[in-house]
Amino acid sequence: MVRKLKHHEQKLLRKVDFVNYPSDATHRSAAVIRRYQLSNPADYASYNRLAGSLRHLAHRIALLPPESAFRRKHEDLLLEKLHDMGLLGVGGEGKGKLSDVERKITVSAFCRRRLGVVMTRLRMSETVSAANKFVEQGHVRVGTEVVTDTAFLVNRNMEDFVTWVDSSKIKRNIMKYRDKLDDFDLL
Repeated sequence: MVRKLKHHEQKLLRKVDFVNYPSDATHRSAAVIRRYQLSNPADYASYNRLAGSLRHLAHRIALLPPESAFRRKHEDLLLEKLHDMGLLGVGGEGKGKLSDVERKITVSAFCRRRLGVVMTRLRMSETVSAANKFVEQGHVRVGTEVVTDTAFLVNRNMEDFVTWVDSSKIKRNIMKYRDKLDDFDLL
């Protein structure tokens, strides 16, 4: 049992909240940064800003009348763009609905499209941190371009073109393990 605070004590503690600390808001960012191995914490802020602006745009489109041709056109454009980027419609779903933008577009959705996370999902590495090291060392290419930036976002179309660089020792070891190493490739 706690005694009742006196007037001057109440006045001093009026602006203090012992239940909700202001630093509690950083737990989510720290968890996402740790889970997806974001090397630059500013990436979290930019993804958060992007997700917020997309949610705001979806909300503004939802305020338009449903029979409006302008609303249908821009809703389809937004949903198609987010689907092509790989942020919506994961797991065999269609392009999604406008309400999915407000619920499913998060910082984690952007982080799941980063090159290291995509490599882990494609079983090219065991962990995201190992995949990030491979990317930084120049072992990975997307299409014909060698990528050394771990913040590279892989869209749905480019996901099939994430491979090892031809001169990579990792690719050579994988080919040797599978007994598919060609001596001509060593030249």
